[in-house]
Amino acid sequence: MTTLLVLYHAPEGGADALATFESRYRDEHMPLVVQTPGLRAARAWRVTEALGGETELVLAAALDFDDRAALDDGLRSDPMRAASRILREIAPGLGTFLVLEDASDLVGGG
Repeated sequence: MTTLLVLYHAPEGGADALATFESRYRDEHMPLVVQTPGLRAARAWRVTEALGGETELVLAAALDFDDRAALDDGLRSDPMRAASRILREIAPGLGTFLVLEDASDLVGGG
């Protein structure tokens, strides 16, 4: 499995800006994302704390695909392109995008 993990920093403007970001993320961005061909699962989490330190991260999201080719196809799709345009409006420069590949062999026993 290949996962696109996105870590979002807090927008400038405090609680009101964060509430607007979350609202538009939920109501505008994610409805398009879930239409992405090849998408197996979509998950999101609010970041509540960083153990041992402080963080400006407020949201994490993961999109699962069968493999890298499926992710690449999904990223080129019309729904994802539309979702990306919205994301550039509501979170310019706030996201870090990571492509993750399964590494269960590192956990042990495999």
